[in-house]
Amino acid sequence: MTDDELTVDVVVIGAGPAGEVVAGRCGDGGLQTVIVERELVGGECSYWGCIPSKTLIRPGDVLAAARRVPGAAQAVNGTLDVAAALARRDEMTSHWHDDGQLPWLAEHHVDLVRGVGRLTGPREVEVTAADDSRRRLVARRAVVVATGTRAAIPPIPGLAEAEPWDNRTATQTSTLPRRLVAIGGGAVGCELAQAFARMGVAVTLVEGGPRLLAREEPFASDQVAAGLTADGVRVLLGAATTGVRRAADGEVTVDLADGTRLTADEILVAAGRRPATADLGLDTLDAGMHPGHPIEVDDQQRAVAVPDGWLYAVGDANGRALLTHMGKYQARIAADVILGKNAVDRASRNVIPRVTFTDPQVCAVGRTEAQAREDGVAVRVVEVATASVAGASTEGEDIAGSCRLVIDTDRDVVVGATFTGPAMAELLHSATVAVAGGVPLGTLWHAVPSFPTVSEVWLKLLEEAGL
Repeated sequence: MTDDELTVDVVVIGAGPAGEVVAGRCGDGGLQTVIVERELVGGECSYWGCIPSKTLIRPGDVLAAARRVPGAAQAVNGTLDVAAALARRDEMTSHWHDDGQLPWLAEHHVDLVRGVGRLTGPREVEVTAADDSRRRLVARRAVVVATGTRAAIPPIPGLAEAEPWDNRTATQTSTLPRRLVAIGGGAVGCELAQAFARMGVAVTLVEGGPRLLAREEPFASDQVAAGLTADGVRVLLGAATTGVRRAADGEVTVDLADGTRLTADEILVAAGRRPATADLGLDTLDAGMHPGHPIEVDDQQRAVAVPDGWLYAVGDANGRALLTHMGKYQARIAADVILGKNAVDRASRNVIPRVTFTDPQVCAVGRTEAQAREDGVAVRVVEVATASVAGASTEGEDIAGSCRLVIDTDRDVVVGATFTGPAMAELLHSATVAVAGGVPLGTLWHAVPSFPTVSEVWLKLLEEAGL
């Protein structure tokens, strides 16, 4: 039974970063906007993803950075204070309360409705609250889906029954296991494997493919594997998991296809994400969309299968680029279109910046060499060592890493860039500007990097390119 009905201009389902941005922008534009959230305002990124994971990674990074610097290295004594690291994580997540997020919604004239939102027809969303009361929201102009993704559990025999950790369990834990097996060598698996290893956990990372970070340049995969190994992580590549079992005493056994048997106290699954669209009511629209799958959108973030252009999907829900910053970018586009502007997505295919916060960090934008060649782009590649510039030397000794540009030879512009090394993330935006703007190499030559900074690798790269 529906207890009451509210008609507004825009209904946003999901109050994670993407949902907040589209709702706030619509509210600022004078549209009556409601946002629906089943859990915490701020979403996955704020409480179980980017913020807690990077907070847990940071202490180990700082210690590693100090140990690379003569003078500072001698002052680093003892081990990481795990209790303090977990306390800082709790502070950064506001102890999993969203009270601090609510004033922002009010400032942008957005009303919050708590509960599970489900489409029940064109422009209609039914919200079921925790007390089972229901409210019907009707959108005059648009409904925006911003429901994100959930961790995928592969169909490995016994895995689901073993009650594995996912990103949420791992980033929210208050106690550390003595031994941890992590399945999945993507960004989440690599980051958390290193973070836990640096907090004293014996970690084994199992990846079924031939390398880690399969979508990045091969040299980045090799360097991250070396970095993990140096921190004591046992890295197993080409290792298919065939079975998992949790004993009565809690110990987990993991069997691999080659006969290897691993034992641990916990198992972490970091083997991909699935769109949180299964119970969204997509089937009620009779538009051929499939619950549990991404919502296909056009370059204005409109659902292509829905007539009249009233349904939008932003962020992970549309499957274009599963990154918080890309979801927020798409949200700005969707909001502008809803407000009547002619905004178009130009980045979600080939200008996606991404950082894997391991040590070394992997920072990339645009296409890898292999991706560019698969797309039929004639390219050449230039590469220099991160340590080839004086700025890297000031960061410490034995700075590992590489910097690569993928250059479109027909247009003489950068279509992809990868930087690896410690603390390289802040270098990435310059490459993103170059790729997004299609800046010719001859123009980039006049963008002079400061000395002594790591950004001088741009000068080295352009010299390698023949300028």
